[in-house]
Amino acid sequence: MKQKFSRSWKASKQPRKQRKYIANAPLHLKRKLLSANLSKELRKKHNKRNIPVIKGDIVKIMRGKFKNKTGKIIKVKIKALKIMIEGIQVKKQDGSKVNVPLRASNLQIIELNLEDKKRLKSINEKKEESKEILKDKEKTIKEDKEIKTKNKKSNSIKNKPKTK
Repeated sequence: MKQKFSRSWKASKQPRKQRKYIANAPLHLKRKLLSANLSKELRKKHNKRNIPVIKGDIVKIMRGKFKNKTGKIIKVKIKALKIMIEGIQVKKQDGSKVNVPLRASNLQIIELNLEDKKRLKSINEKKEESKEILKDKEKTIKEDKEIKTKNKKSNSIKNKPKTK
């Protein structure tokens, strides 16, 4: 019998295989699937496009019935890949209210909860790494330009016609 979850699985066009991968994934991988994109200000500040959501983040709903509403995350269900937001509720037939589970892909993080030390540390590490990468890119671009200018000078000297 085949394993439920394969570590060697790369990708598939078939939706059933994609759904199987997500459904059978271990919790540490499902946690990463609960990532929401950051607002433009946060993207510039943290040099990241998306971050896994945690309880306490303030998010804006981008799709569905509650589009453009904002609220604080009150519960994150990793197994079900659902997120509950404060004030986002529907009325049941008996009159009681129940929280609406939303998918992380339909949310945008407006304000990060930075009380978690691990999260703060990971954001700062990523920020430093991205700064180092940018510096390395700038250095290589400068070196390439210097090499090109040296090559042009040496080529122009070699190609000069000899006068007798």
